[in-house]
Amino acid sequence: MEIVSQADVRLPVTLRSFIMMQDSHLLRCTGCARAIALMDLKENFRCPECGELYEVEYPAWSDMSGNGQNCAGVPEIAARRALPNVSALRWLWKERRSSTELKDQSGVWRFREMLPILRDEQHIVSLREGNTPLYHMTRTADMTGADRIFAKHQGMNPTGSFKDTGMTTALSVAYERGFSWVACASTGNTSAAMAAYASRAGMRSLVLIPEGKIAWGKLSQALDYGALTVQLKTDFDGCVRVLSEVVRRAPVYLLNSVNPYRLEGQKTPALEIAEQMNWEVPDHLIVPGGNLANGSALGKAFLEMKHLGLTDRVPHISIVQAEGANPLYRAMHDWNGEKLVPVEANTRASAIRIGNPASWKKAVKIVRATGGWVEEASEADIALAKAEIGAEGIGCEPASAVTLVGLKKLMAAGRIEVSHSVVLLLTGHTLKDSDYTIDYHRGTLLREDEAAPQRQEIEFTRRNTIELEADADAVLRVLEKAAGH
Repeated sequence: MEIVSQADVRLPVTLRSFIMMQDSHLLRCTGCARAIALMDLKENFRCPECGELYEVEYPAWSDMSGNGQNCAGVPEIAARRALPNVSALRWLWKERRSSTELKDQSGVWRFREMLPILRDEQHIVSLREGNTPLYHMTRTADMTGADRIFAKHQGMNPTGSFKDTGMTTALSVAYERGFSWVACASTGNTSAAMAAYASRAGMRSLVLIPEGKIAWGKLSQALDYGALTVQLKTDFDGCVRVLSEVVRRAPVYLLNSVNPYRLEGQKTPALEIAEQMNWEVPDHLIVPGGNLANGSALGKAFLEMKHLGLTDRVPHISIVQAEGANPLYRAMHDWNGEKLVPVEANTRASAIRIGNPASWKKAVKIVRATGGWVEEASEADIALAKAEIGAEGIGCEPASAVTLVGLKKLMAAGRIEVSHSVVLLLTGHTLKDSDYTIDYHRGTLLREDEAAPQRQEIEFTRRNTIELEADADAVLRVLEKAAGH
């Protein structure tokens, strides 16, 4: 008998009942609140009534709106009788880490009580994603004066980005439903994750990418994993428009972040953060903002954990965008989040080069619900922050570095205090865009006008290679000079 089965037998009756009640789910429109079943979901994942996106909802749980009823109309007091034994659930998730079962070794599926979206667990497609490290940022603590600064490094996933956590769930649903083809529009990370998981499941994958506007290291992954890759003469948002038409006309399953099952997997880093902090919730979580599904997913998880009694509060969730791709920042600062005007995205942080984010309304909802903020980062801010994170021995892709910029700005504004605990979400590995890093340290990344405001700090962090003759004395002179600094 497998370890997890032995553990399940010993669970209290209340927890076993909680698990058994979660054998189904529904999808609720985030706009008009219309609820549908999985089989009624349209191929573009949008509500036919109002055009908004869906969220996964579990009838066994009370809703998150505080209206006193769950989605089936069951009074709050009755629904709470089904809530789990918190200690037993925490113990079960920890116990699974010593199991040899693939679904238990996954940092997503070992939390499967929080995402019961499959009818048969045999359909799980996993590459042992999740279980990523939470690093204490000691240099950042020294720089800011705040000691409790941490980085949750999602770049340590199998394909090098946070997208793996959502891809394992959404692609597993596609696999269970019998699809042969999956597809996405991508600036890089999504395509890498989708291609890998599709290949693992024996499925085919189609990638639409904006021509010349992605990091080639990411595209190389999609190619290596066997994806049919098509470059379109447009930007990311143009690729999304074309793909919407493709999935409408062909039996292809869409795996962009409009897919609500992606967000269920992307919830799990929040569970890991709480577990790694001994079920204490940080005061702040800072997330990069691209298509804006990630912050939404993490917020959903923290709200669900609090509702179920796993934690006693939620963190302030703040989102940071690049100045050249900042539609959410503009929406919040110019229109109080009531409308979003798409922008022509332009930033070297390719993972967040998105001008018309699909999940912006979900992001606004989470920022408001958690009392967070939205900030922006200049190209020089991003480049410098990436080098500062690298100096911790923790590499990340450029888009991840906006979180450190956000930390600095929120501290300067008095919104984060030195006594607060803060988690920066790092979304991708440093090798995702190695050219960016090389260009920064060679001094060729930024234009003079971009670098000028941060010139001193940038020069301090640059580490270019030095060319010498093959002579030990020459090397020793350089070493002596460096030691004197």
